[in-house]
Amino acid sequence: MPDPTATDLEQVVRSTLDPAAQDVVRERLQPLLVDLIDLSLTAKQYHWNVVGPSFRALHQQLDEVTDQYRMWLDQVAERMTSVGLAPDGRVQRVAGDSPADPAASSWVHQVDVVDAMTDRIHAVARATRERLDGLGDSDVASEDLLIEILDGLEMQLWMFSAQRA
Repeated sequence: MPDPTATDLEQVVRSTLDPAAQDVVRERLQPLLVDLIDLSLTAKQYHWNVVGPSFRALHQQLDEVTDQYRMWLDQVAERMTSVGLAPDGRVQRVAGDSPADPAASSWVHQVDVVDAMTDRIHAVARATRERLDGLGDSDVASEDLLIEILDGLEMQLWMFSAQRA
């Protein structure tokens, strides 16, 4: 049997969504996937490089949020797949599409880590809230997933921003 082409493979995963609804889901979930991959990599980078009197607590908190981002990004990618869309989590895509500046590649004081994570989580939470607009008209399951992720992001935003006092 000959190898199928990419066009042939697009027909393999069936979807209950019509093409217009798939387009809406793609335009909302693909950028969220990029945001969550970027957040997971950023949190892990800070996890390795944070310094300061509250090192241990922040080091552990960064591991916890990294685990959440990885769980959510997998859910987003699998939701895309379940409606017939191929998720793109390649490093080239993430680096090209992420609006955030890269995390520092050296030691970072805990105050700066908290500030950076607060700002990044805030930006992703706002973008996620905007992506909800009208999504339920095309796919309520994807809307539910984004609501769950937004709830978690806003909880993290509170936890990080409370450390700025």
